[in-house]
Amino acid sequence: MRTAEMHPKDRLLATASRLFYAEGIHAVGVERLVSEAAVTRATFYRHYPTKDDLVAAYLAETSRLIRAAVDAARAGKPPREALIATLGVVGDATCGEDFRGCQFLNAAAEFPDPRHPVRKVIDDHREWFFGVLREQAAALGHPDPDHAARVLVLLRDGALHGGELDDAETVRATLRQAVEDLLPS
Repeated sequence: MRTAEMHPKDRLLATASRLFYAEGIHAVGVERLVSEAAVTRATFYRHYPTKDDLVAAYLAETSRLIRAAVDAARAGKPPREALIATLGVVGDATCGEDFRGCQFLNAAAEFPDPRHPVRKVIDDHREWFFGVLREQAAALGHPDPDHAARVLVLLRDGALHGGELDDAETVRATLRQAVEDLLPS
């Protein structure tokens, strides 16, 4: 569906997602969002009472898309392959066109207060991802699935930063090798 054919709320979210990721959340003002989404200020505030509400919606939608990609990647696979596929989603993301790092890490840098509602969305996503990794490590019989999941989250975070700063293909390959090295045979 073309952007012009979308519902105004969806246009705002799509516009915000594109601009926030490309330029940073605080760098993009409400006037620009309204203008590029081709909506009025009243429409903006009817759907998102504050810009922070739109930021939270952007991150929640990003999380939904990542969750769907992870679910699809690991569906029907045995535990080891499922865990490798889960981190494969991360590695593949680093090779995407216009990749600019992790939306959640980028947003956390702009919203340092851990009590801020935007940080709650970030925390929810990270808790979900940790839980998926812990569950998969436990299914593999890892002796300490909590530790394995923490290490894998650190690998994820590093890959999502490194993918922007270094050669993305090398980052993806290194991530895959690191995951395989961590897992029991």
